[in-house]
Amino acid sequence: MPIVQHDVLRSFASQCYRAMGVAAEAADLVADTLVQADLWGHQSHGVMRIFWYAARLQSGAMNGNVQPKTTPGLGAICTMDGQGGMGQLVAKAAMTHAITLARTHGIGAVAVRNSGHFGTAMYFTRMAAEAGCVGFISTNASPAMAPWGGVEKRVGNNPWSWAAPAGSHPPMMLDIANTAVARGKLYLARQRGEEIPASWAIDVQGNATVDPAEGIAGTILPMGGHKGYAISIAMDMLSGVLTGSHFGRSVVGPYVPDGKSGVGHMVMAIDITACRPLAEFNADMDRMIADLKATPRRDDVPEIHYPGEIEAKSDVLLRQIGIDLPNETANELRKKAYPLGITAPF
Repeated sequence: MPIVQHDVLRSFASQCYRAMGVAAEAADLVADTLVQADLWGHQSHGVMRIFWYAARLQSGAMNGNVQPKTTPGLGAICTMDGQGGMGQLVAKAAMTHAITLARTHGIGAVAVRNSGHFGTAMYFTRMAAEAGCVGFISTNASPAMAPWGGVEKRVGNNPWSWAAPAGSHPPMMLDIANTAVARGKLYLARQRGEEIPASWAIDVQGNATVDPAEGIAGTILPMGGHKGYAISIAMDMLSGVLTGSHFGRSVVGPYVPDGKSGVGHMVMAIDITACRPLAEFNADMDRMIADLKATPRRDDVPEIHYPGEIEAKSDVLLRQIGIDLPNETANELRKKAYPLGITAPF
């Protein structure tokens, strides 16, 4: 498996999108979101997705150069039409505007329609944390799991994320899908030729499976049983129904080259200084994290982590040693970059 430095990988991804007509700033953003996912240790959302998005650009299912349109709402809330653009571009614009609203009103919310898959959710909530805010984002997604007790996909994994400053530590970041795992982890396991845990998915007959291909064809199970299913429905209400975007089975995901996504998001920022001084908040976050880490541990647990800490440590390490690409991912990137006139540097 080739080991590639993050800046080399980011440049390669950006070149691929620029070769398909995406403007430089937009290409750089999407490339950065993908490489950042790899740096955080989440390869299911990393550069293995470059040409999943590329196929949708080439088919016209999404546009890499649109400008989202914002419509004023009531005070701290507004709506944004993503114009069928790449989800990363729309999500960044929405979070930037939510932070601006929070500076005026203490809280800002942007209801987004007509967007697309944006990759790793905490890439965008981290923006709020770095601006001294608490950030939230939810999105709906194409069907991945069945309603609780069913065997047919009708509900997306509909992920959501929170992030906040964490005192002297890297930001606290929570980013979860409501399925037992993100669907990309099944694709990654299939690429690596690995089995999956039997608790991740069922096949088309409703039987537990360890074969990622059968899980992809079948249904991913919700996290926490019926609780994950119910949370996913709530996130679809918030991201799809409330925003006036698509919802349920009408959402099209990044795994197919055709069809408008119709993805919706709800993006929020809370200015911490509207509640209390930021320094006091950060001091209490330090105390909270210290108390968590001081908890007596099981013998097999070397350290207790707060949400986002494992990703922060992975980021530091992989920036130094490079990102280890699975052979199948590297081969696919080489093969699909060649017709664009790009030679992969790995």
